[in-house]
Amino acid sequence: MSDHVCATLTPTLDRVSGPSDLRVLTDPELCLLAQELRRETIEVVSKTGGHLGSSLGVVELTVAIHAVFNTPMDKLIWDVGHQCYPHKIITGRRDRMLTLRQAGGLSGFTKRSESEYDPFGAAHSSTSISAALGFAVGREMGMPVGDTIAVIGDGAITAGMAYEAMNHAGHLKSRLFVILNDNDMSIAPPVGALQKYLNDIAAKGPVAALKAVAEGVDQHLPGPVRDGARRARQMVTGMPGGSTLFEEFGFEYIGPVDGHDMPQLLATLRAARARATGPVLIHAVTVKGKGYAPAEGADDKYHGVAKFDVATGQQVKAKSNAPSYTAVFGQRLTDEAARDPRIVAITAAMPGGTGLDIMARRFPARVFDVGIAEQHGITFAAGLAASGMKPFCAIYSSFLQRGYDQIVHDVALQNLPVRFAIDRAGLVGQDGATHAGAFDINFLANLPNMTVMAAGDEADLCHMIATAAAHDSGPIAFRYPRGEGSGVEMPERGQVLPLGKGRILRNGRDVALLSFGAHLPEVLAAAEMLQGEGISATVADARFAKPLDTALIDQLLDEHRVLITIEQGSTGGFGALVLHYLAGSGQLEKGRAIRTMTLPDRFIDQGAPAQMYEWAGLRAEDIRTTARAAFAPSRTTGKVVRLS
Repeated sequence: MSDHVCATLTPTLDRVSGPSDLRVLTDPELCLLAQELRRETIEVVSKTGGHLGSSLGVVELTVAIHAVFNTPMDKLIWDVGHQCYPHKIITGRRDRMLTLRQAGGLSGFTKRSESEYDPFGAAHSSTSISAALGFAVGREMGMPVGDTIAVIGDGAITAGMAYEAMNHAGHLKSRLFVILNDNDMSIAPPVGALQKYLNDIAAKGPVAALKAVAEGVDQHLPGPVRDGARRARQMVTGMPGGSTLFEEFGFEYIGPVDGHDMPQLLATLRAARARATGPVLIHAVTVKGKGYAPAEGADDKYHGVAKFDVATGQQVKAKSNAPSYTAVFGQRLTDEAARDPRIVAITAAMPGGTGLDIMARRFPARVFDVGIAEQHGITFAAGLAASGMKPFCAIYSSFLQRGYDQIVHDVALQNLPVRFAIDRAGLVGQDGATHAGAFDINFLANLPNMTVMAAGDEADLCHMIATAAAHDSGPIAFRYPRGEGSGVEMPERGQVLPLGKGRILRNGRDVALLSFGAHLPEVLAAAEMLQGEGISATVADARFAKPLDTALIDQLLDEHRVLITIEQGSTGGFGALVLHYLAGSGQLEKGRAIRTMTLPDRFIDQGAPAQMYEWAGLRAEDIRTTARAAFAPSRTTGKVVRLS
């Protein structure tokens, strides 16, 4: 629709309080609504930061789906979920959009507890088709569910789980709709044979295979359009009557359609909804960052942005004198790779997010982006290790969960020296609970053959990279947080650490604070606070959760009345390992006060990292309070506190 025609229409977004209001709008008004929705999305994210490019790419899809389908009775599931900002605006949350990703505000992803229009929470990719099929089967078994629609990206559909779901859906023949949002751009450029296949299809024409989703739909098309669609279909498949990959799974395939052409989208969705009897895949070609030039022109299409100036696209980022942990990892691994040609690196669609883009620029043949396929990436790394290479598998903590069976069966069981570089350990800020790296200590340290480390600062991370590179006797993992380091002096080159040995950074007499990982600066700050209250604190950095430095633990327990462990992980992690050792060695009977400080047994919603650790009870003030309370009974009862 032309801008001239739009100018003659009354603004529509102010008239929309929910999706039902879209269903009384004319098609030209829906076109105008999409334009207004795109502008508002840009304005909102400029003030909050967040996932802009993916949301701009689905504006027309969002409007068309809600206009054609009867949400919330019909279940719309977004995959990954970060593209849901336009969806949130038109589903009754417009007045809260400036709280997006803020403490106490709207989640940056879909969230069941937030709205009836979010029937399934998502923030990790490739889950939507499985969930949509679950809803569809629930409907068939009498549950109050209408149609189910899964919107999945071309990056997310490369994951094995999506194929498992399509295979099952084709077998069940349940009616559901999968909309493939093909923008040829996930977080990093999509990789693999499937992406080439999708690109080939998309290049054949605007409607390469507009096939009837059920018998008789093509009869409603004008003759020339119907004949042209059939010819285009033959171009796509390479032979008359040939089928696409999706049809081999049992789906009716429509597309590719222009995901920004509102009349075409509306016509396609209406026809599909009217006639479908089984699973349907609608292939929509979109542009990530559509309608905002700075986003369209950026390499990452403004996938995740800080607050920015709308006019220029310039992002407002806090300056820091300390390097980020991710950048330290990327650069120091590249340095190690320059010295050792056996070092290779694997990422699951996150080369920039993990820092491996640094190594990829220097050694492109030694960095492997496997796409959104953590399971494959881990077993691929296991194969590399078995061949004699030194693979570093760089994956966010929360995404590593997706490959746990492979860690157990393909790596640990065979004692293969895969190196796991675990980024985003601990609480991660505005991405909230879905991306928190809370559980990796627990699920790795309980595995035979596994070595588990955590960097206390960015300099220590350098040593752990060198340690992992030199470690050929089994799997080894090291964790580190998102964000900047503490500004410590950096070593010229990392040194290989003695396995299972911690370090003492500060000597005291009364309380021993045993830190594991990047909470070390808070622990040191707590020790200073205690010193001001007349309580002398030793600060030790465990470095290893497995193997434990039992000699260090013995020393701390012998020389102090109070021992407190602190970690950026959930209950059952490092502190539990220390307690298990002390119980097994009979040392719990020594009468010492022992406390463990972990993340609480609940999921913590988004906020600034400092806020989240405050909610978790892990600030320096909380450590001081815990130490003071544990120490006070000994002092007030007259027991000897200081041991020689």
